[in-house]
Formats: sequence, structure tokens, C-alpha cells
Amino acid sequence: MHADSARFPDNVTAARRDPMLLGALQRLQRDARAGRAEVIARLPEFEALRDAAREIRNGALANLAANLERFEENVIANGGAVHWCRDAAEAGAAVTRICREAGARTVAKGKSMVSEEIALNAALLGAGFDVVETDLGEYVLQLRDETPSHIVIPAIHLTKDQFAETFRDAHDALPEDRSLEEARAITDEARGALRDVFLRADVGITGANFLIAETGSVVIVTNEGNGDLAQSLPRTHIVVTGIEKALGTVEEALTLVRVLARSATGQEISAYTTFATGARRADDAAGPEAFHVVLVDNGRSDLLGGPKREILRCIRCGACQTVCPVYGAVGGHAYGAVYAGPVGSVLTPALSGLETAKHLPEASSFCGACEAVCPVRIPLPRLLRLWRQDAFQAHLGPTALRWGLFAWSALTAWPGAYRAAGAIGGRVLRLLAMGRPRLARLPFAGKWTGGRDLPVPEGGTFVGQWHRRRGK
Repeated sequence: MHADSARFPDNVTAARRDPMLLGALQRLQRDARAGRAEVIARLPEFEALRDAAREIRNGALANLAANLERFEENVIANGGAVHWCRDAAEAGAAVTRICREAGARTVAKGKSMVSEEIALNAALLGAGFDVVETDLGEYVLQLRDETPSHIVIPAIHLTKDQFAETFRDAHDALPEDRSLEEARAITDEARGALRDVFLRADVGITGANFLIAETGSVVIVTNEGNGDLAQSLPRTHIVVTGIEKALGTVEEALTLVRVLARSATGQEISAYTTFATGARRADDAAGPEAFHVVLVDNGRSDLLGGPKREILRCIRCGACQTVCPVYGAVGGHAYGAVYAGPVGSVLTPALSGLETAKHLPEASSFCGACEAVCPVRIPLPRLLRLWRQDAFQAHLGPTALRWGLFAWSALTAWPGAYRAAGAIGGRVLRLLAMGRPRLARLPFAGKWTGGRDLPVPEGGTFVGQWHRRRGK
């Protein structure tokens, strides 16, 4: 895991000063919201599918041990091997060992958030392997020595000009005066650079969207052909995935596919949905000679047995990130963790510890937009609230916050005093506004008004209005 979640407040300040980042985030949220709404409008049964997806994931988690054991049996029956890993260190060691046994020198990687979680690239590079990310976004991030900022669109924080600048620095054997103004030119250049990687790779590594117990199959859902090339061209295919991805049946996986692309990218279906089942058989035209699945726990079992287990329903669509007003204001890197946005604010404290990640559950307005778009209906605001309670009970918050909450709770115990304080507060805010509709600055609330204006209260308090209407 990244080690700077504790620096979230400082990261936010830096992010808010980056105009290119803020422009990219505004375009993401605008375009993604419109695309999702359009594609969902064409599917009347979408809400029913979300209900079904929630029940599928709940059932899969309730039967996780049996599903994983059955999955392993079928992987072995299909000529593959399964490696059970308790944490990031064991997972990195297992993949390194497989690569060594395969006599590998070059490793072609497909997109995998779990590999980011366990710092797999660092482990393989440290062991002497040439590891190349082959997803376009991940590839440019590797060249820039950066990490993904979004689950589905890892380089969303970069502009087209930054892509071009990175390629000019990295691909210095190509003509300096070549045009990289169009997205197609950038894609073509990446394709040319990566083609040789696929052809000489000894090992291909991918993640997994789903694991299917009844067949021992691994499903990846992508929009680039690199995922299929990484798992079919090299002699050895390694799948690195979290244990929570296991499902019972193919039918369950196909139901989840129907909500995944619509939620992730606003598509009815992604360009590629690929099922990989074991190593190449004698009559197969292509495929790997060896097939390995590395199952990563890394804290998931603890989540499964606790009050925050619902986060394990997540199918990594990134929809909660795309609509989150906090993510939209600061981007993914500000979170200082592999998983950003609402899903990251729930997952990261479990994976790296609440003391390190104590700021992340606070990075939410509880507007509920994340829960409203989640394809498997994860109650993200409630889970964030649970982490806030844990942090409060562990005395991880600032002393001023604890005293503020104590004063507020004491005030709410006296309804009359609470209503009076609300009325006085409203009058003070109107005086400070001096006729303006919004307050750009507010004493003792500089962090709040630093990124937004505060509308001035109008017409008294809600309780006061209610009493007046009741008396009519």
C-alpha cells in the first residue's frame, strides 16, 4: 500500500492548486455522469439488475470458502495451479517464484488494482525482471513513475499534451518532429512500443474481475486488447486477484457484467469480456502452457467477518469515484492510497490501518451520490460513518473536534437551547454576509470555505418555519 494517506490534508492543498488536474476532473465527472445516465435510460430493468447484482455478491460472500475451494478444484482439473497468499509479501513472493521457475526475463502486465495493492511491480523489478505495463494508461504512468488515480481510468489526471510529452521523452529513438497532437497518434505509438513486449514476454500477468467456481474460469472485462494478449501470448499466465472475486456460476458473472460496463464507462458492454479456463490443451490453437492463480487475502478475511463486510461486494467499476464531489475536487492521488474516492476511504483503513488512513473516512459530505450509483448497492456512507466512529473511539481525531462534538451533543440535549442557538447562528451569518447571497470566507471555518462558498441562511430555521406553518 502507499504510505502517505496520513498526508491527505497536505495532498488536498496541492491538488487544489493544479488547474490541469481540476480541469480533467471536471470533464470526467461531467462526461461520465451524462454517459451513465444515457446508457441506463436504454435499459428499463437496470434497477432490478442492481438488486440482483447485490444479492449475487451477498450470496457469493456468504459462500466464499466453498466457492474458492470449488474454484481451486476446477482450476487444477483444467491443468492450472492455485496459490493462497495471506498478505502482500506472500503474494509478491509467489509471483516472483513462478516467474523464476518459468525462466522469465520479460513480464507483460495487464491492468490489475490488486497488483498495485501488493506493490507487485516493485517486487518483480527488485528480483531482476523486466516488467512492462501494457494498458495504455498504466503504461504512460509507468513511464512517468506515477500510480493510478482512478480504478478504471488510471491516467485520468493527465492531459493529452502530458501523454505526448511523456512519449517524446521515453521514445527518443523516434523522430523528434513527429506529430502527437491526436489521440490516435498517441495510441498508435503505444501500440508500436508494446507490440515487441507482447512478442518477447515469457510471463503475462492479469487481474480478474470475477472467478467462477463451477468452471474454474477467470473473467477479465477490458476495453483494450492488451489484457487478452497478456494472457494468451506468453508461455505462462499468472492471475493475481483478491479472494472476494469468487462467484458460484457463469450466469452470476454474466449478470454482473451487465451492470459493470454501464456503471464504469457508460457502455452497454465493454469491448472485451474474456473467460480464461486453465492452460492450453492439446487441440487449442493458442494459449499459455502454464496457468497460475494467485489468491490474495491481505485483510479481506478480517473485513468479511466484521461490520464493514459489504465493501467486499465491490466490483471495481469506479462509479463512486466518478460522482464523488470530494474526489472530483482533489483527484485520486490526494488520497495517498491505491484505492481513492469513497471505496478507497472504506478499504484503505482496513488494508493499511486506521491510524494511517484516519483522514480518508472524513473525506465525505455524506451526500449519498456514491451509494446512488453503486451497481451492487454498497451503503458507502454508512460504512464511512462506522470508520468515523472507530476513529473517534480510538481518540485519533483532533482534540478540538472531540470538544466540538461534546458541546454539540450537550446542546442537542436541550431542544430550546438548540433552536435558540440555530436562530442566533443564522442571524450572525446574515450579518457577516452584508447582503451577499454567499459567504466566501467564514471565521473558524477556513477549510470549509477554502474550496466552496457557504449559502447564507434565509427565512429563519427549519424548526421555526415548521412552527409558523403549523400555527396557520
